[in-house]
Amino acid sequence: NPEMRKKLEIAKKFSKADSDVLITGETGTGKELFAHSIHSASGRMAQPFVAINCATLPESLLESELFGYAAGAFTGAAREGRSGRFEQADGGTLFLDEIGEMPLDAQVSLLRLIQNGEVSRIGGRTSLRADVRIIAASNRDLRQAVREGSFREDLFHRLNVFPIHIPPLRERNEDIAILARHFLKARPGNRRAEKFSPSALTLLKRHCWPGNVRELENIVLRAALLAS
Repeated sequence: NPEMRKKLEIAKKFSKADSDVLITGETGTGKELFAHSIHSASGRMAQPFVAINCATLPESLLESELFGYAAGAFTGAAREGRSGRFEQADGGTLFLDEIGEMPLDAQVSLLRLIQNGEVSRIGGRTSLRADVRIIAASNRDLRQAVREGSFREDLFHRLNVFPIHIPPLRERNEDIAILARHFLKARPGNRRAEKFSPSALTLLKRHCWPGNVRELENIVLRAALLAS
């Protein structure tokens, strides 16, 4: 798809810089794959790529996962303390998936870290320098979230240095057959299904794909296992 080719070229150019990237797009379009690719083509490729999904962690745990905690910081904390994802990503890239779901309090801490480049563990008395490139992703309209007051405007502008919007699969009809053949070839196990019939490809192209590329991959895997 021509529009997708443009996005790939933009991502290649962004990988050569060191500023933060904000990837937007519907669920299942491949935002994390883009983030991995940008990291792998960057000068940080030999350093860690650390990912955290901001939507899957409860608010009470999110900050300790991001920033870590000192020994005895709270009941149930590890005796020796624990490093956070920022420390673990030092020198590399931190991927913040579904950042639009991050609570406002954590957004304040994240903004402070981006501005200062220093990590303070929860309950700790010292700060550590962290050289981290942030790639954030969201399936929400963050500009609308800013207007609604659920996302900080200053944080949005700090992250939105290099924006990439990935189009949904229904707008990339040319890519459906390419992706379906790729998933069929790459599938593990059952090898009875080797190709798609013309009628099968027609059916795939007619579907609106609300789950995008992830849904297509799941359907191809299921069809390959059920093929006789």
